[in-house]
Amino acid sequence: MSTPGPAQAAPASPYRPYRLSRTLTDHRRAVSCVKFSNDGLYLASASLDKTVIVWASDTFGTVATFSGHSEGISDLAWSSDSHYVCSASDDRTLRVWDVHQPSNGCVRTFRGHISFVFCADFNPPSDRIASGSFDQTVRIWDVKSGKCIKTIEAHDEPVTSVHFIRDGSIIVSASHDGSCKIWDADSGACLKVLIDDKTPAVSFSKFSPNGKFILIATLDDTLKLCNYSTGKFLKIYTGHVNRRYCITSAFSVTNGKYIVSGSEDKCAYIWDLQSKQMIQKLEGHTDTVISVSCHPTRNIIASAGLDNDKTVRIWIQETA
Repeated sequence: MSTPGPAQAAPASPYRPYRLSRTLTDHRRAVSCVKFSNDGLYLASASLDKTVIVWASDTFGTVATFSGHSEGISDLAWSSDSHYVCSASDDRTLRVWDVHQPSNGCVRTFRGHISFVFCADFNPPSDRIASGSFDQTVRIWDVKSGKCIKTIEAHDEPVTSVHFIRDGSIIVSASHDGSCKIWDADSGACLKVLIDDKTPAVSFSKFSPNGKFILIATLDDTLKLCNYSTGKFLKIYTGHVNRRYCITSAFSVTNGKYIVSGSEDKCAYIWDLQSKQMIQKLEGHTDTVISVSCHPTRNIIASAGLDNDKTVRIWIQETA
């Protein structure tokens, strides 16, 4: 058989479905967030039970359980070296935890928001953290000192997500006010407004791994892929249910390119990034799937369920 020439691309390998591998049941309340570490060694989960649990991604045994927040936790962020995990809480604080020395517990607490802290992200050098709050601001924190170095009056309603681009130069934020905005990470200046509608609320946004696109979720059962430099929307993904909650979505790049999202119908959905075709629905949770995370190098997805579920579920792609 001749090998494909330049104009004759090799056929794409067939999609292999994910199957439920295990269910983690350590949290006592809704699991609000799951995030694999950047090195792939850990999975962190946060809950309304006020704890962060760190799991080893090879066995999914517990590495550490962090407690100290006085209210539930909404979001997590990993430092680039996977040494620290940051938690954002309804107690109006952010906390940074040392995963390598779990007995030390919290190594830094960030105070200044005047309402719930809903989202957080480390910049690539991990010397700054961006956070978004129900106080409608985005704040930039110095990790070493714990001090707020920039407060951006970003939105007219709660901020639902913040995310640094891969070089750390800009931040994308989303809000219930129906807008999605790009900010200069140093000056705090607004560089671009991608969406500025009163409805639907923008519930989530994040940069693609290559930094060229932004995935944006809105509370009308829609995910959009945007070229942020042109402001054009290139793809729309539908089929899931998202009208009420700020559900996180993710890019899967370990075996093809896919979009993964939770859903209010107790499932997680996987779409082919290019064709927009929904190719698998992951069934098993017993409440809204509020958060998903894709392992950086292995074909593993983690998903988190709300209060009638309280579990983290691990999905592994079937081998050929």
